[in-house]
Amino acid sequence: MYTSVGVGRSVLKAIKPLQNLRNSSAMSSFNFETISVSSPKEFVYKVQLNRPDKMNAMSHAMWLEIDKCFKMLDDSDDCRVVMITGAGKAFCAGLDLQEAMNMGQDIAQHEDVARKARALEKRIKIYQDALSSLEKCRKPVIAAIHGLCIGAGFNLICGADIRYCSTNAWYALKEVDLGLAADVGALQRFPRNIGSSSLVREIAFTGRKLSADEALQCGFVNRLFQDDESLWTETLKLAEEISKKSPVAVQNAKLTLVYSSDHTVQEGLDYIRNLNQAMLQSEDFVKGAVASATKGERPTFSKL
Repeated sequence: MYTSVGVGRSVLKAIKPLQNLRNSSAMSSFNFETISVSSPKEFVYKVQLNRPDKMNAMSHAMWLEIDKCFKMLDDSDDCRVVMITGAGKAFCAGLDLQEAMNMGQDIAQHEDVARKARALEKRIKIYQDALSSLEKCRKPVIAAIHGLCIGAGFNLICGADIRYCSTNAWYALKEVDLGLAADVGALQRFPRNIGSSSLVREIAFTGRKLSADEALQCGFVNRLFQDDESLWTETLKLAEEISKKSPVAVQNAKLTLVYSSDHTVQEGLDYIRNLNQAMLQSEDFVKGAVASATKGERPTFSKL
């Protein structure tokens, strides 16, 4: 006959492999060709651009996979925070130009200008939606940037919530050198990121390099590290810290910040008031308030 302690241990032994099975099953769904997804800590997911032989240049497949991945992470209760990095020597070399030229040949098959324009509009919308998926994901996204980060890569990280980089990082909006204006997010988000319209215009009109030091100075990144190893370590430390907070509080904070970025103060106040009339009834608020009032141990929050 089992004692209550014995029953408890038996239940725990049964639950643990089921949890491992669920975690394994969840990770197996993140099976991509151009990006890799891992979970270095509980509730922390790492998305890595994974075309190192191409300096992570963004192919059509990568655009689609980024969009799909961040929509899955938004929906996953196992994910509370996301790190995005690049494999190899660089974060991202921008658009895969060879593939883009092939795309141009496909569009050139249309003789009518309206049909060419429609084909381009559909492709641009796909790419815009892919990079907007970082901002639309309710989980905080931390970009850890090393090496070059140009063009599409620059546009990508403008949608991240937090940006860290190493001293070897540098940035550029190279679209102007290709004869086009950036059209997948940087011209809309970069001004919000740094608050200097003059610097935004200089970068957009010239395509010049923005060094890691200058990126820190203007507020585009908020921490700068001497080497890549320190960058990875400190980014993971930040991600783990965020993952231990209430997912109700963190995710609603992000939703409110994103909404308020292009609405009036009053509209932002109305938005958070409507959210919190429900969320203040959450068990997370009770746990957090009791822990703060009693100076007790940090509470453990349930999945959301």
